[in-house]
Amino acid sequence: MTGYDGLRSALAGPVDRVLEVSLGGSFSRLGYEARSRLLPEYTEAPEPTLAGRNVLITGATSGIGLSAAIRLARHGARVHFLARSKQRAERTRRQVAVVAGRAGYDPDGVSYGIADLDSLASVREFAAAFASGHDRLDVLIHNAGAIHPGYQRNSAGLELTVAGQVVAPFLLTYQLFGLLRQSAPSRVITVSSGGMYTQGLDLSSLQLTAADYQGVTAYARAKRAQVALSAQWAKRAGGTGVAFHAMHPGWVRTPGIARSLPTFSRLLGPLLRTPDQGADTIIWLASADPDRLSTGRFWHDRRRRPVYRIPGARPAALDEGQRLWDWTAEQAGVDASQLPMSDPSR
Repeated sequence: MTGYDGLRSALAGPVDRVLEVSLGGSFSRLGYEARSRLLPEYTEAPEPTLAGRNVLITGATSGIGLSAAIRLARHGARVHFLARSKQRAERTRRQVAVVAGRAGYDPDGVSYGIADLDSLASVREFAAAFASGHDRLDVLIHNAGAIHPGYQRNSAGLELTVAGQVVAPFLLTYQLFGLLRQSAPSRVITVSSGGMYTQGLDLSSLQLTAADYQGVTAYARAKRAQVALSAQWAKRAGGTGVAFHAMHPGWVRTPGIARSLPTFSRLLGPLLRTPDQGADTIIWLASADPDRLSTGRFWHDRRRRPVYRIPGARPAALDEGQRLWDWTAEQAGVDASQLPMSDPSR
């Protein structure tokens, strides 16, 4: 070990702890750049190997999802993504396919399906089509997310943030769990948000009403629910070979954030991470040794992080995660007391 390596090793732990205590330091570009230079999870990590793996990712037509799809393809994954617009999906497919081809992989391994996560019927149709056309699913990445400026409900009466970012990912996981199980060791990665730290887990207030709706609050509560459901999945899927992880990417400069939080984006400016930096831990979770990762954990910058930062945000009821699970399964119209043993389409 050189003197520089020794110094880096000595600084890694203390610097990471100081960054984690300071919100801005941890979530900003400065946090990523410091950790990526010091932490062994970066400096000693081998180049990701994803050749031959089937990866399904939502929200891949822009921002963090697009960067993740490009990096997945660059490292050999067969990338399938879900999109609402065929025009945007085609543009994304061509962009990701070019990267795959330049890296020496089959550009035809990049494909997509059209679905609207706000519609559970659309999610079911997409899952059925995916399962019928694929013999394995190694990684499922729930990345899609949006801050809706005004109160809206889907055809089932669910507020759109909850419908698209809580119930839809749950349903998609349930519908494809058999395929994930057949492909074990496999993993499901949920992209949450640091904004979830401002909200507790409370099923009674998960859905805002038209009278009290605030897009940022609805988004943060949905992201909190996503993390709680990921932990519930991990408990129930123990022994199946399907691991569940949630992560938050920090403060990232994306079109969605610029559109939804223009003042925040303008003030933080250079401190915001690039989409590629935001996608980094997603790729690491998709490719790292499953024995190292275990299951049911929450990650940021390649390290396990606490699920709660504010004591007052902790759920009042110890069974709130179970209640959320039961409610989400009911809204999704599935019996989640028993997980699918195999792909039902076969």
